[in-house]
Amino acid sequence: MKKRQLGSSGLQVSRLGLGTMTWGRDTDEHEARDQWKAFLESGGDLIDTADVYADGMSEEIIGMLVRETNTRDQIVLSTKSGSRPRTPRRFDASRAHLLASLDGSLSRLDTDYVDIWYLQAWDPLTPLEETLSAAEDAVRSGRTRYVGLSNYSGWQIAAAATLQKALPDRVSIAGAQMEYSLVQRGIEREVVPACQALGLGLTAWSPLGRGVLTGKYRFGTPADSRAANPQFSPFVSEHLSDPARRVVDAVVTAAEGLDVPAHEVALAWVRDRPGVTAAIMGARRIGQLRALLEAEALELPAELVTALEDVSAPDLGYPEFGWNQR
Repeated sequence: MKKRQLGSSGLQVSRLGLGTMTWGRDTDEHEARDQWKAFLESGGDLIDTADVYADGMSEEIIGMLVRETNTRDQIVLSTKSGSRPRTPRRFDASRAHLLASLDGSLSRLDTDYVDIWYLQAWDPLTPLEETLSAAEDAVRSGRTRYVGLSNYSGWQIAAAATLQKALPDRVSIAGAQMEYSLVQRGIEREVVPACQALGLGLTAWSPLGRGVLTGKYRFGTPADSRAANPQFSPFVSEHLSDPARRVVDAVVTAAEGLDVPAHEVALAWVRDRPGVTAAIMGARRIGQLRALLEAEALELPAELVTALEDVSAPDLGYPEFGWNQR
């Protein structure tokens, strides 16, 4: 599998990453073990998790697999802190919470450090200086090699990266992890330009549009899908609009023309977007992951990329785009 630099940092990662949000919830340790083996054998090395995935079970399974396979030096391990689901304070980027969360992640992962530690969401209740000082401490103490931001807006990324460079013990922010797909291109307005200007590597989560771009929802809702699950139905339904359906139809048509599955087209499109370092794949079962890995070999024709861009183009305008930005 090909590798890319994470922004302007010296870190290289595989251009497809393995997401583990379902591990410990929909994916048991046996399926996870099969996925781990298949991903590493394909040449992938970027493993992505978070402290809240399956209430920490995802990290525990990763820690178990690292011990079993003795592969800590072969992987690039990223985790995230800052989310507090089912609490009055949904996001907490305070120094106390972030460092305690990171220590908990390291314990579950059974490692002394992670390669990338993402601050998972903006917290308006915490001064940015406090959040960034926690990131500096994490790097200086060796608990993480690099720091990233996740789900930040363009101005928040710019503010954080600029302030971080001005702090006495400078620790540069290496990357940003954002939702990005043919049905969610909102980050192209400000986040992508900010990352490119500041040298941040972009990793894309949910490159298949929360499963919608596989085409499985075109004629109904499969009983075993996330959309059929009351807990996850609102998560998927955001991308089941009429405009999204038109995009899905275009992806399916393109896939038929190339004689490949729709998911390969959608994944390859995100993987090769300007500024993208890696696309994070998520699969509940080993068969799904093996199918996704086939996208590594797919290179989309330029005219097809243009057609997909046209049908999925987000609304762009003043002040980010227009006469004043030419």
